Amino acid sequence: MNPPRLVATDLDGTLLDSTGTVSPRTRRALRLAREGGAEIVFVTARAPRGVEPIAELAGVGGLAVCSNGAIVYDLGTREIVARRDLAPATAAHVVETLAEALPGVAFAAETGTGVLAEPGYGVTHVHDARHRREVASLRGCAGPIAKLLVWSSEHLVDEMFTAAVAAVDGQAEVTHSGVGGLLEISAAGVTKAGTLAGLCEERGVDPAEVAAFGDMPNDLAVLAFAGAGYAMANAHPLVLAAVERRTLSNDEHGVAVVLERFWS
Repeated sequence: MNPPRLVATDLDGTLLDSTGTVSPRTRRALRLAREGGAEIVFVTARAPRGVEPIAELAGVGGLAVCSNGAIVYDLGTREIVARRDLAPATAAHVVETLAEALPGVAFAAETGTGVLAEPGYGVTHVHDARHRREVASLRGCAGPIAKLLVWSSEHLVDEMFTAAVAAVDGQAEVTHSGVGGLLEISAAGVTKAGTLAGLCEERGVDPAEVAAFGDMPNDLAVLAFAGAGYAMANAHPLVLAAVERRTLSNDEHGVAVVLERFWS
């Protein structure tokens, strides 16, 4: 494969090492790719506020695909330029359905600018601390919901995923990105890969001209879309089983290793 025109990379467990930072080697490789003419696009489950500090550290600008494809964010202007939310009625129905299918779960909603969390929702992130608001219930929430978050301290996430897909029955997209006991639910048809494909079409970039990196089930469609999709050595077993191309782990600078081959 010739050097790609666009490099699409997940962040947690992929571009970021286990300490949550971008290594100096990876920063150099990203700069090498940009100088070689490639556009770098972060494709992540994170909301925009969680992407901004990583982009600054990595020296990456342009657009980012956030919240599993629900949001396109301009890192330069710090503005949401496109979004596809869960309809309020659909979100309410999904909450009711999953509360019955997975007893004991707690819910939160990512709005794009903050998190609305029900009592018992136990997932916390440093970049969310100032943007989290406790609510009694998400039932009847009328605000924008980029993705619904479903958490349990008792269920295994793979078991939750199977139950949720059956319960939701095509009314929304269900996935997970590595946080224990946490499902992420977007509007039907909203995925990382779908939003990335739209950006590529706008730029006249063929999928064969894309290199992509990921480690979790929510990255699978992106890795399949790209002409060169690489699973990290530390990837989820489903990803390792489905993706032929491999690179080293996130702690071994796996993304940098591939980019250095393209632009040595």
